[in-house]
Amino acid sequence: MARITRIGLRRLELPLIRPYRLSYRTFTEFEPFLVEMEDDGGRTGFADAHVSPGSSSETREGGWAFCLARIEEILGTDTEDAKESVLARFDESKVASTALVAAIEVLEANPQLHIPEATELPLLTPINALDEVEIVPEIEDWLAKGFRTFKVKVGKDVAADLARVRVIQKALAGRATFRLDANRAFSRADGIAFASALDPEGVELFEQPCDSDDWEANAAVAAASAVPLMLDEPICTLADIARAGDVKNVRFCKLKLKRFGGLDRLREGLEAVRAAGMEPVLGDGLGSEIHNWLEACVARTTIRNAGEFNGFIKPRERLLDPPMPFEAGSIRLPAGYRPQPDRAQIERFTAERLDFTHQPTRTYSHGA
Repeated sequence: MARITRIGLRRLELPLIRPYRLSYRTFTEFEPFLVEMEDDGGRTGFADAHVSPGSSSETREGGWAFCLARIEEILGTDTEDAKESVLARFDESKVASTALVAAIEVLEANPQLHIPEATELPLLTPINALDEVEIVPEIEDWLAKGFRTFKVKVGKDVAADLARVRVIQKALAGRATFRLDANRAFSRADGIAFASALDPEGVELFEQPCDSDDWEANAAVAAASAVPLMLDEPICTLADIARAGDVKNVRFCKLKLKRFGGLDRLREGLEAVRAAGMEPVLGDGLGSEIHNWLEACVARTTIRNAGEFNGFIKPRERLLDPPMPFEAGSIRLPAGYRPQPDRAQIERFTAERLDFTHQPTRTYSHGA
């Protein structure tokens, strides 16, 4: 069985075209960890994942330290043992675990990476403007570029959020749908006040109103909501999916590769969402082109709505060679598409780098 002989670990800094505002943080750059591997047969693999400070208890420092510790353990081992070793400690750093395991899966040529026929995957895009003067032209611009699903961040002020939603509904005039996302920012009372006052026109779903760990508050908002709810941040295991399926009016469940520990586990999770009576949504809006490519490969056969793996259109530059085809609001994977890292771009955006090589122990025999 193939053994891992080389691992490279990098921290990238990817400047964004414009600031990306969330309820808990505004990003001006993404800083994913990139893992590159090679085995003793010359096969290579790569993957990355982005720790989003404030999204969970994971920190960038902790994720980097986790990668270093696991690299020491798996260097020189076979790929199956390496994946098992990393996933045994998945709960310690889900994002870092995913970067390591997904890199191994790429090295192994995971079947989900095979694109037998051309595939179109529509994406959503965020509406960033806050007032009507800016909202209307932004919507017209996105519609002209082919987008038909939008994401609207809420969670700071119930009255202001409701007013903004009404402006967006009027501007869209039935030409597109949109998803509301509070990123855990509402209290129980404010979440109920907001969700119960919504006009459902054009609203596909309302995402994660309250704290990830407060299942009771999220359930209360779901029960009062005029639109279906989607849970996001607390969904990291099959048990989480089953629990979400038991909550009234939670009809969507969003999964992200970086929280599921690899391509195979992600697919299993997406299938479990549908089996639990909900509709799966997939994607990391903070992902690089590498991470979103991996999500797109899994999405090809598992989801039937607009993907949220749109982080790659936010940085100024791409990371894949050839770049992932994107046109008219959709990723368009050609048959046989299998990119490699763009070496020049990777070097350009590397802020920190460490390389590890396994030196096999040699045994010598002496003649008589």
